[in-house]
Amino acid sequence: MALSRRLYLVLAIACLTVVVLLHTRISEHLGFSSTTTAPPVWSDDEGRTLNNTAWPDSLISSGYVLRISEGGLSVGAPTASSPNHSRVLVVASTSDEDTTWIETELPNLETAIYVADDPQAPLRPPKNKGHEVMIYLSYIIDQYDKLPEVVLFMHAHRWSYHNNELQGADAVQMIKALSNERVTREGYVNVRCHWDPGCPGHLHPLSKVMDFHQLQGVMAEKWVELFPLDPIPDTLSQPCCAQFAVSRARIQSIPISRFIAYRDWLLRTHLTDYYSGRLWEYLWHFIFTGQTVLCPKEHVCYCDGYGICFGGEEQYNDWFSIQDQKKRFDSELGEWQKKDQEVKDAVEKGDAVDGMWPDAPETGRDVFLRDQIDALNKELDTRKDAAIERGRDPKNRALEAGREWKEGDGF
Repeated sequence: MALSRRLYLVLAIACLTVVVLLHTRISEHLGFSSTTTAPPVWSDDEGRTLNNTAWPDSLISSGYVLRISEGGLSVGAPTASSPNHSRVLVVASTSDEDTTWIETELPNLETAIYVADDPQAPLRPPKNKGHEVMIYLSYIIDQYDKLPEVVLFMHAHRWSYHNNELQGADAVQMIKALSNERVTREGYVNVRCHWDPGCPGHLHPLSKVMDFHQLQGVMAEKWVELFPLDPIPDTLSQPCCAQFAVSRARIQSIPISRFIAYRDWLLRTHLTDYYSGRLWEYLWHFIFTGQTVLCPKEHVCYCDGYGICFGGEEQYNDWFSIQDQKKRFDSELGEWQKKDQEVKDAVEKGDAVDGMWPDAPETGRDVFLRDQIDALNKELDTRKDAAIERGRDPKNRALEAGREWKEGDGF
């Protein structure tokens, strides 16, 4: 009997040893660290403790949760200009959104169009929650081992204020012009160039001041759930609006387990779609770059990213100053036409005495405004055409972006 008990004990110890070894092997295979790090406890500027509730201590101590801000992200090696970069467009859509423009305007582009609210759609997320976040994470998880060189994540609408003004707010122009080389060189590129909204200082998670969208306090609380080993940042900023491109190398430098954990968090969170989706607008850049503030110069984004190169920040700003003046003239002309119509209506009704009206517009002012608008439009077109032509030379792009370039480097 004693021998049987000793044999049973030996077998139990052996089995436990095998389990521990298997756990270690699996963790190493998935890219988890074996170091033990205690989860920190953070406080906001009012001294309130923000505890981590999303990650069990066992996962943190096993290395399942990794510190993002310490780096280790791979950017991949940029290559010479080539039309052969593999690229896929991942689109987050709902059943009432029209995405036919993609096939019509971009027939040769590989796509993955997810429909969030259609359970019969060929591509659909596990749950319609968190707006585009659930779809973006699901694509990465599903395709992690067979990603193209560049993955472009975008919304379903073609025209939107989310898109770039110099490209007519047109997603088609942006997708066609986006430089694969810049994406593989940087690893992560927000496809929106304009800072407003989002930069240079958008969210301040530790601030007691309530922001417009009421995100700051929520961000502080949820940050410690998502990134328990990274301190809550003073500032989170990047241009809006959750549309970006990422290289395969950058995605695969992050263990798939982390993306699975993020999606699990999204599935379990009690936050409404409004909050969960909007929070992630200002998290993607941290996940893929480790930076809390990522606000590239607008002129560099347009030049190196899309080949619209004005020659520098001053020349870029000059173009928009001219456009602002044209918009002022457009607005004034609209007011003039409104008043002119009021006079015509008054005359028709017989309310105007001898054709006179107290708020009549200045005679001839409309002709002057139209002439000014036409002249400014021509100037804007001339400068923009020259910027596009300048951007055809990869050397000019490198020069404006402030990066080294030598003959043969391409874009």
